[in-house]
Amino acid sequence: MHKSDCLVCGKELVYNAKSHEVMECYFCKGSFESNVKCKVDHFICDGCHGGTALEIIDKYCLTTDLKDPVEIVNNLMLTPAIKMHGPEHHYLVPAALLTSYYHTINKTHLLENKLEQARERSKTVVGGSCGFYGTCGAAVGTGIFLCLISNATPLSVEEWQLSNRMTATALLKIADAGGPRCCKRNTFIGIREAVMFVNEHFNTGIPVAASIQCKFHHLNRECLAEMCQFFPK
Repeated sequence: MHKSDCLVCGKELVYNAKSHEVMECYFCKGSFESNVKCKVDHFICDGCHGGTALEIIDKYCLTTDLKDPVEIVNNLMLTPAIKMHGPEHHYLVPAALLTSYYHTINKTHLLENKLEQARERSKTVVGGSCGFYGTCGAAVGTGIFLCLISNATPLSVEEWQLSNRMTATALLKIADAGGPRCCKRNTFIGIREAVMFVNEHFNTGIPVAASIQCKFHHLNRECLAEMCQFFPK
């Protein structure tokens, strides 16, 4: 499997903004409506795209003793299962943040259950949501994280407000960075904003790298290069 672009052949992906076409997944042979396929018509569903990656994220987060979420996502994004772009990042963000949070407050016995909930919730955030729904999955991931640590529900008061503010804060910073999408850039932004938000509102003290430099820019056909805040100086 290729690390970027089409996982089957490595050719550039084509995004159709006007219609949903029913396509057959190259791997599982299931039929799905989607706007995305490669130039030679390969299509991979979200489940096949991120399935192995989600298992790796689970195993790593449950065994690592790291507290810095940037270090956690960098280590995970170096694995072959996590591609340059893809819906696996929608789970990667809350998983790394939950791991950091529960390690920092010394309540790791709660982590496995919270990861299970985050994984199920993140599955509903479809690939390409940043461009087709106007809401980046990395930002939604920060909201999922905040909901889980605050035990928010649709009937909560302060927890409801904080969770929506978390998503909005991350989404605005991601939007300010500009397009086209980059799952690595948006992951870094979402995590950085979430750590600042939680440390302010929960007085947690989660550590985070002061400087973040992207190790994946060479894999991104649409990389903004020097215009990106994480491009190596």
